Amino acid sequence: MRIDVLTLFPEMCEGVFSTSILGKAREKGIVSLNTVNFRDFSGNKHNSVDDTPYGGGGGMVLKPDPIFAAVEHVLAASGNLELPRSEGEQAGEADNVHTIHDDGEAAEYNGESTAQGKPRVILMCPQGRTYNQQIAEELAQEEHLIFICGHYEGYDERIREHLVTDELSIGDYVLTGGELPALTVIDSIVRLQPGALGNETSAVTDSFSTGLLEYPHYTRPAEFRGWKVPDILLSGHHANIEVWRREQALQRTLERRPDLLETVELTAKDKAALKRLKEQGSNRM
Repeated sequence: MRIDVLTLFPEMCEGVFSTSILGKAREKGIVSLNTVNFRDFSGNKHNSVDDTPYGGGGGMVLKPDPIFAAVEHVLAASGNLELPRSEGEQAGEADNVHTIHDDGEAAEYNGESTAQGKPRVILMCPQGRTYNQQIAEELAQEEHLIFICGHYEGYDERIREHLVTDELSIGDYVLTGGELPALTVIDSIVRLQPGALGNETSAVTDSFSTGLLEYPHYTRPAEFRGWKVPDILLSGHHANIEVWRREQALQRTLERRPDLLETVELTAKDKAALKRLKEQGSNRM
C-alpha cells in the first residue's frame, strides 16, 4: 500500500510515520508513507497557496492549482497517469476528468468511471462522512491513498468537485488543519495491513472491529493492591474464557454505547446474554 499526504506541514507527519506501528510497517515495506508540501507547487514567486474568497467574507481559501499540481506529481511518481474521478463525476455530474501526459501537462479526458487500482483522493474536512471502523476496513483494501490536508477558511470548491473521491471527518469539532485527522485515519488503516501488528488477531478483536466495544484486559500480577484478576481468566479453560469475554463485550457496549447494539449482528446466545444483563441491571436499580 502507498499513502501520500499533501500538507503545508510535512514535519507534523514524519515524526508519526517513523514511530511505533507505522514506523515498523514502513521499515518492513508493508506500506509506503510519503509527504508532499503542496506549497512547492504554488507556481508564483511568493509561494502563496491561498487567496481571498470571491464574493467577500473572512478568511483565506486554498487555491485549486497547487493542489491539483501536487496530486498530479504524486500520480506521475507512482506511475499512474490519470486523475481519479470524483464522486460527482462518477455519478455523471461532470463531463470531463483530467489525464496527465508524459510532459506533465493536463488535458481533458472523457472517460468512464475510475479503473481499478486508481487512488482514492481523500479530503479531510468537517463536511465529510464521519469516520468509523467500517470505513477503515474499506480503505485498508486500497492500493493507493492520497490525503489532502488543508488550513485556512476552506478549499476552492473545484477541488471537491473534480479531484476528490472521498471526504472524511473524524468528528463534530474544529481543528487547525487536516493533518491530525489524516494521521488518525492513516494509523487505523495501516494497523489493518497484514504483518503490521505483532499479533494478527489484535486488529480483529479491537473495539468496533466486531461491532462491539472490546472486553476488559488483565495481565500480571494476578493481584495488585487487593484488586484481583477475574478467576475465569486464570482457569486455563479457553472456551469459558471466550464466553466470558463475549459477555463482557456485550455488557460494556450495553453500558457505554448501546447505540451500537442496534446495528451489530447478534447470535441467539448474545441476545440471551443481553436479556440477562438488562434484567440484572434493572434489579440493581
